[in-house]
Amino acid sequence: MCFFKAKITILRRMTFVNKIEVIAIAFLFSSVITNAQSAFQNQFDFAKQLYNNENYFEAITELKRLLFFDETEEYNYEANKLIGLSYKQGAKFSDAIRYLTLAEINAKTTEELFQRRIEIIRINILRRTTGRALKLLDSLEADNRFKDRTDEINYWRGWSYIFADEWEKASFEFAKIDTVQTLSKLAKQVDDDMYSVTFAKTISYIIPGAGQIYTGEYISGLLSLGWNVLFGYLTVKSFIDERIFDAIVIANFLWLRFYRGNLQNAENFAGKKNLNISNKALNYLQYEYDGLKP
Repeated sequence: MCFFKAKITILRRMTFVNKIEVIAIAFLFSSVITNAQSAFQNQFDFAKQLYNNENYFEAITELKRLLFFDETEEYNYEANKLIGLSYKQGAKFSDAIRYLTLAEINAKTTEELFQRRIEIIRINILRRTTGRALKLLDSLEADNRFKDRTDEINYWRGWSYIFADEWEKASFEFAKIDTVQTLSKLAKQVDDDMYSVTFAKTISYIIPGAGQIYTGEYISGLLSLGWNVLFGYLTVKSFIDERIFDAIVIANFLWLRFYRGNLQNAENFAGKKNLNISNKALNYLQYEYDGLKP
C-alpha cells in the first residue's frame, strides 16, 4: 500500500513539474514573439525615418530585410507601400508599381486599397502610360465601393490627359469638379493657344509659306513663298520656251525641294510652338500650382 502511495506522490510531483515546464516554455515562447515583434517594429520605424529623411534606397534595403524575416506578414502592407514610394522618388517607376501592387494586395481596408491604386495611377501618369492610367481610373469608377470618390477619379483623369498633351479633354474633366476650376481654365487656355499642325500643313499645300506665317514665323514663311514663286515661274517659263530639260531640272531639284521644305517647316514650327506652350504650362503646374500633382 505504501508503495502505491509513493508512486502516486511521485506521479503528482512529475505532473506538477511538467506543468511548470509547459508554463515556462509558453512564457519563453511568448517573450520571444514579443521581442521579435518589438524588433520588427523598431526596424520598421528606422526604415520609415530613413524614408522621411529622403534616404530612399537605404530605406528600401531595411524594408526588404524586414519583409524577409517577418514570417507573420504583419508589415506586408506598410513595408511594400514605403518601398514602392521610395522607388517612385528614385524614378524607378516599374519597381514602384510592382511593390505598390503588392501593398494593394495586402490592403486591410477599402481606403488603403483605393489610395494604393491611386498611387499606381499617378506613377502611370508620370511615365506617360496614359492608356493604363485611364483603364485603372475606369475600374475605380465602375467599383461601387468608390462611388463617392468621383471627384478624385476625375481629377487624376484630368492629369492623365495633361501628360498626354490632350488639354481640351483635361479641361473637360477638371470642369466636373467645383474646387479645381483654375485647372480647367488653364487647360482650356493652353488648348486655345495650341497651333493646329493639320491646318498648318493644309494651307501650306495651297499657299507655300502660309503655314509658317500661321505659326508666327513670318520671315521664314515669306522666304518660302518667294522661293516657291521664283522657281515655279522659272519652271513654267522653261516649258513655255520649250526648254524641257531645264524645266524638269528646275522643277525637281529646286521648286519641289522648296515646296516639300515648306510643308516640313510648317509641321515642325507648329509642333515646336505647341511643345513650348505645353512645357510652359507644365512648368507652371510644377512650381506654382499648390494642389496635388502626380
